[in-house]
Amino acid sequence: MFRPVRYAPRSGALLAALGASLLAACSTSVSRKPDATNVSEAQPATPAFNVEEASLTDLRRRLDSGELTSHALVQQYLDRIAAIDKGGPALNAVIEPNPDALAIADALDAERRDGKRRGPLHGIPVLLKDNVDTADAMQTSAGSLALVGAPAAQDAGLVTRLREAGAVILGKTNLSEWANFRSTRSTSGWSARGGQTRNPYVLDRNPCGSSSGSAVAVSANLAALAVGTETDGSIVCPSAVNGVVGIKPTVGLISRAGIVPIAHSQDTAGSMARSVADAAVLLGALAGSDVRDKASWDADRHAADYAAALDANGLRGARLGVLRKSAGFNPDVDAALDRAIAALRAGGATVVDPVELPNAGKYGEDELTVLLFEFKADLNAYLATRRGVPIDSLAALIAFNQHESAREMPWFGQELFVQAQAKGPLTDKAYREAAARAKRLAGREGIDALLRKHNLDALVLPSNAPAWPTDPANGDHVTGGDTSPAAVAGYPSITVPMGLVHELPVGLSFVGTAWSEAKLIRYAHAFEQATHARRPPRFLPTLDTTPTP
Repeated sequence: MFRPVRYAPRSGALLAALGASLLAACSTSVSRKPDATNVSEAQPATPAFNVEEASLTDLRRRLDSGELTSHALVQQYLDRIAAIDKGGPALNAVIEPNPDALAIADALDAERRDGKRRGPLHGIPVLLKDNVDTADAMQTSAGSLALVGAPAAQDAGLVTRLREAGAVILGKTNLSEWANFRSTRSTSGWSARGGQTRNPYVLDRNPCGSSSGSAVAVSANLAALAVGTETDGSIVCPSAVNGVVGIKPTVGLISRAGIVPIAHSQDTAGSMARSVADAAVLLGALAGSDVRDKASWDADRHAADYAAALDANGLRGARLGVLRKSAGFNPDVDAALDRAIAALRAGGATVVDPVELPNAGKYGEDELTVLLFEFKADLNAYLATRRGVPIDSLAALIAFNQHESAREMPWFGQELFVQAQAKGPLTDKAYREAAARAKRLAGREGIDALLRKHNLDALVLPSNAPAWPTDPANGDHVTGGDTSPAAVAGYPSITVPMGLVHELPVGLSFVGTAWSEAKLIRYAHAFEQATHARRPPRFLPTLDTTPTP
C-alpha cells in the first residue's frame, strides 16, 4: 500500500519518489548486543543449525523433527539482528524487534509438542514492514515520528492471518518514510525514526524502497520471510536491488485493512523471500477475504494453493513477451536479460521478443492525480483509527513535520503532502475521470490488450538497474525497469534474481493479468531453478571501481 521507490514514468510526469535514531538497543529478548563493529567479530556463536540461506523447507523439517525449536530459531534471528543489523555493517533494516517474539515462539512450541500444527508457517519468524498495524507492544509508524506513541488498537487483516497460521511476528522493518510518498527528491530507505537502511551487497549503495528494510532483512538472513507493501514499485524495486524474490499481487488479494495507506486503488501488501517457493507459501498465508477491506471480498474466490504451482518444468508451453522498451538503460543489464531469455527458451517457453505495451507513458499524470486525491482521503480515514499519536489528519501531519523539520525534513521536504492536502473529495470530477482513464489505459487497453494480441501468458522485463549510491543531498537516482503498468492496473508482478552486475543484484520481472499469481509463480520458479542466480550479499563497504588491467 505504500508506494516505495517509484520509477519515473516515461511520460515525464511528476511522481513520488520510491515509495531520529534507531532503537538504542535490541529488545530484551535479544541475548546480547555486541560491541564490535567488525562483522566477523560481531557474529553470534555458531549454532548447531545455521540460519544463513536456510529455506522454509529446511526450517519446517527441523522444527517438525524436533531438531530445532521455534524459540531457538527466533533467538538465532534476534542474535543475528543484534550482530549484523545493529552492530557489524549496521544495515538498519529492522526498526524494532518484537519484545514478545520469544514468548510467542514458546507458545507455538508447546502447541507443536501437543501435536498441533497450524500450517507451513507454524513457529516461523516473519518480519513486517513498519506500516502494518500490530496490536501489541510495537509501534506502527510508517517511519515517522508523527505516528510514534500508542501502538495500533487492532491487528491489520494480514497480521490476523499470520497469527492464525502460526507465524511468529519477529519485528518491524524500516522503510522509506511514509512509503516514499512525501517528496519528489526523497532518499529511499530513510526514515526519521529508523535512519538510513543500507544495501547489504555494497553498503554505500541504496536499498531502493519503500519496502527497504523487508528486502534487506531477508537478503541478509535476518529472517526467512518478510511482508512488504507496494503502490508502485515498493516491493519489486527493493526486492530486485537486494537480490530477493518479491511478489506484488493483484490489488484485493490481500487485505489492506490496518496498513498505513497511500492510495486504495493501487495499494497492496506482498511477500518477500529468498526463493519463489518461500514467497509463494507466505503469499498463501496472506491471501484471503477480510470484511474490513471491500477490495478483498472476492479474494477467497481467487486465492489458490500457490505452493502447488511450484514446478521446475513450469515454463514448458508458456508464451512470454519481452518488453524491450523497458530495457536499454544499461548494457550489462541487457546482457543479463538476454541470458535470462535464453534460459526461458531452454526451459520450454516460447518467447516473443520484442512486444510493445500499448499506452505506455500515457497515464503518468493521471496516476499522480489519483494518488494525491486518494492519499488525503485514505490517510485521514486511517488516522481516525489511531489514538495516542500526535496527529489526526494530513493537515496535522504537515504541521507536525514543519515543527519537527530538523528531525523530519533534514534533506527533503513534503511537497507531495501539500499537493494532496489541496485536493478535494473523491467525488471530484477530475479524480473520477483520471482514475477511470488510468485503470483502462494500463489494464484493459494496456496489459490485457498486449497479452491478447500475441496470445501471451505473461510479460517479462528487467526489474532494475544496479543500485545507485545513497545520496541524501540529491535524492534517488533510479533508472531502469517499469513497475507502473502493473501498479496502475492493479495487476500482479513477481521479480526474481537474474544475476549480479558489478557485485549488485538485478532482477527479472514477470507481469500478468488480474489474479494470475499462480501462473506467474510457476514461471518464476522454473526460471529460478534453471538459473540459481541469487548470490548472498558480502557486505562490501563500497564498489571497487579500479579498472582491471
